[in-house]
Amino acid sequence: MNDRTQAMAHGESATAREMANAIRALAMDAVEKANSGHPGMPMGMADVATVLFTRFLKFDAAAPDWPDRDRFVLSAGHGSMLLYSVLYLTGYPGMGIEELKNFRQLGSRTAGHPEYGHAPGIETTTGPLGQGISTAVGMALAERMLASRFPELVDHFTYVMASDGDLMEGVSQEAISFAGHLRLNRLIVLYDDNHVSIDGPTELSFSDDAPLRFKACGWAVESVDGHDPAQVASAIERAKTSDKPTLIACRTVIGFGAPNKEGTAATHGAPLGAAEVAAARVRLNWPHPPFEIPESILAAWRKVGRLGAEARTDWEAKLASQPKDIRSEWKRRLAGELPKNLGDTITGLKTRLGKEAPKWATRRASGEVLETLSAAVPELVGGSADLTGSNLTQAKKQAVVRAGDFSGGYIHFGVREHGMAAGLSGIALHRGFIPYGGTFLVFADYCRPAIRLAAMMNLRVIYVMTHDSIGLGEDGPTHQPVEHLASLRAMPNLCLFRPADAVETAECWEAALMRRNGPSVLALSRQAVPPLRKGDEHENLCQRGGYILRPAAKNTRVHIMATGSEVGLAVEAAQILEGDGIGAAVVSLPCFELFDRQSEKYRAEVLGENVVRVAIEAASPFGWERYLGRESAFIGMTSFGASAPAEALYRHFGITADAVVKAAKERL
Repeated sequence: MNDRTQAMAHGESATAREMANAIRALAMDAVEKANSGHPGMPMGMADVATVLFTRFLKFDAAAPDWPDRDRFVLSAGHGSMLLYSVLYLTGYPGMGIEELKNFRQLGSRTAGHPEYGHAPGIETTTGPLGQGISTAVGMALAERMLASRFPELVDHFTYVMASDGDLMEGVSQEAISFAGHLRLNRLIVLYDDNHVSIDGPTELSFSDDAPLRFKACGWAVESVDGHDPAQVASAIERAKTSDKPTLIACRTVIGFGAPNKEGTAATHGAPLGAAEVAAARVRLNWPHPPFEIPESILAAWRKVGRLGAEARTDWEAKLASQPKDIRSEWKRRLAGELPKNLGDTITGLKTRLGKEAPKWATRRASGEVLETLSAAVPELVGGSADLTGSNLTQAKKQAVVRAGDFSGGYIHFGVREHGMAAGLSGIALHRGFIPYGGTFLVFADYCRPAIRLAAMMNLRVIYVMTHDSIGLGEDGPTHQPVEHLASLRAMPNLCLFRPADAVETAECWEAALMRRNGPSVLALSRQAVPPLRKGDEHENLCQRGGYILRPAAKNTRVHIMATGSEVGLAVEAAQILEGDGIGAAVVSLPCFELFDRQSEKYRAEVLGENVVRVAIEAASPFGWERYLGRESAFIGMTSFGASAPAEALYRHFGITADAVVKAAKERL
């Protein structure tokens, strides 16, 4: 019997089954009142949740953001009422009974699926299956990495409650494999093995031996009766001492306690109905009105919510006893504040790059920027999905993170783009690090569900996506992103940066780091681009999203707008037009999202009024409409690419300075 079990047993009047039934009753009642929701999973996993929260989970409901708390991730987010019920029962702030009564209603904290930021205790947004368990792997990795840097202050576990559906989603396999490889032994997954999904019995589509699958990936594995608290507790005890991540397959009955519907898909995603709820109350010996928890049971749960208070105060004393410099660095990192001298560091880097005027691919420029940033921002950690040499995401002094040694700052994610993106979110959610991850821009499609959740959760995650156009050349249309820039720009709260040269690349990195309320994509070229900026501007011009890079010599009649590698073509076209006596300004638009936030006056000045506008980007025109007026043209892609050297492709698809000049003259 561990300390927490003893603390609960001493003077406890409510039984474990009664405490679990409180979760079941609240789940039934909330779903019934909303006439919408998923009662089956909370009812089936209530016993497991009760064991976890009462005997093992290290937390203090009065201090939900205590950094050394255990993390609990409800990967099966459709079972959100399990989480909301436990948060209410244990006394988390902001989760009163009225929030449960307003389940799934506009403005409530209790959304249909848990949403990070809506209420304390919701560690991550879940619902899209597979995302929770994959994000949790990032949390568990962050815990190990932060413990290697602050060993006196970091010592906690990450627990996941996952479903059959989570394990069917491909991203979970990426995450499972990665966690096993790194031996993330502070990760414990409680698998709701109920053999039921939306369509019916899982045997319709799923016959995996899930425990064997985890075992093959290097996990410790146990199978228990999910309705036997003693079995569940013993398995968690062993998991906590394992040198591997652990899967505990909990055989459960979905909708446990509903006499006519338990064990069937009828309990999965619909209210039980008044008659079945009444019958379940009889079956569970729960004669209490809806949303009413007997005083003895609520008191027992509230006691659980306070069990971690002593551990938290001990931890706070430990933090206070640390040397001043360690204390200061800890607080800075956990607050998400950047080093104070970072601005000067970036300014110095821009000056150097401007003087050297390198004709580099922007992916190479990004690698050069990372050499500086990895030293200046120690919490900046990241890696690549097996494309380190192509993405140029590893600084020379970045040591590799390995199983048993998490002191490094570089992570080899393997060919697991989706798992990487979800893991990056977990690292950001854990706090203490600013994560980045690299792949080719075309594989943003593989990452997109995790990027979307990062944007929804306002996470500071940076995606380094190289080979950003047909300019990558010979690898052909399968690897050449055409629609991806437009697709990513359509996502709310995501900033997409496409820098034009080395100086802009440094500025875009700085702008991405400064974004504390959302993720960023750096779209970088494989091919070399000409130097366009001198780097002597103290202001970060890319932070504006768009600016006039090259004013017209006189009598401005044309504004040529471009991003990334096409800005050089825009400058070339402007020079031709100027030679023909036509004043042409060049506008660099590295980030549409930031540009759209500028004042109407500023945007009008940059885009130009009463001029011909020509936009050039080696991508789909979708989204450019808002910057192009009546007398305008777009030079870009209307089809997929082809396999050939970059220069030949630009000529073949008509993305040239001559095409810009021709389009401008036709509209003058």
